[in-house]
Amino acid sequence: MEERILQFLHETYPIHCDLVEAVTNEMYRCRAAEGGFFVRITNYKTDREQAEEVNWVNFLYHEGIGVPQPIPSRKGTFVEKVMLDEEKLAVVFQAAPGIHLPRSQWNSSIFRKLGQQMGRMHRASRAYTEREAAVYIKDWHDNDEYDFLAHIPREETVIRDMARDVLDRVNKLPRDPDYYGIIHGDLWLENILVDRDHKLTMIDFQDCEKHYYGFDLAVPIYSALEFSFAGKGNIGEYAQSIAGALIEGYQEENDLPAEVLQHMPIFMKLKELFEYNLMHMYWNRDELTEEQVRIMNLYRIRIEQNHVIKI
Repeated sequence: MEERILQFLHETYPIHCDLVEAVTNEMYRCRAAEGGFFVRITNYKTDREQAEEVNWVNFLYHEGIGVPQPIPSRKGTFVEKVMLDEEKLAVVFQAAPGIHLPRSQWNSSIFRKLGQQMGRMHRASRAYTEREAAVYIKDWHDNDEYDFLAHIPREETVIRDMARDVLDRVNKLPRDPDYYGIIHGDLWLENILVDRDHKLTMIDFQDCEKHYYGFDLAVPIYSALEFSFAGKGNIGEYAQSIAGALIEGYQEENDLPAEVLQHMPIFMKLKELFEYNLMHMYWNRDELTEEQVRIMNLYRIRIEQNHVIKI
């Protein structure tokens, strides 16, 4: 597989790769004379959806936002078809500097820098959508991952009622351009690189969607409480510390309407239901591991008891 990808890169892109190695079943690391690159090979989305995603990322890159640079093919396009076991779509990015920080280092200082980057990204996103239609990047509610009632079992009546209420409340929010636009949608510690100067690069934009900017802010806060809290101190105080730092950094680079902050609790609840729905979509209910059962039960308890994360 790697040899076939290497041949494809030689034929299609103006970079001289001599090594390709798999990182995941969709992402490959490429060593080239021009530096390091990553190639994403997937049929996760259509060519038009991926083209709009990468055009947006390319716009962000040229606006000075911390994102990886997309590399056009010899034909000048960002998305190319490649035939491996089946026809898929390839996108090449220049490797971004930095590393995935250890969870213990995800503190308020890093979250403030992340807030700055997100503020700049959302500001640029507004400018982008003023000049580009972006018709193939879906609105959030058109993505299967938000179709909670199609996947959460009918017998879980309390959670289904909660899902209906949350979806209804979010759908009724105004889609003002100051609140709503193209977002990353999955900014957590694995999708952020930090270099030695603490400069951040946001990666993996394939889940980008049209959504509320407040939801984009809720995701890293929620995910930090799930994955980054290292057990030192009080988790409630940690939540308030990182949320405050994220919002402070954001406001240094972009206006944050008061309405967005008022709606943060509902965005946090939407993220919780989103994660619970993914479990039902992608886990085999008849072959759950003990760890999967434990995680699902914890989510059930939190959602059924309407646990509120205070930030």
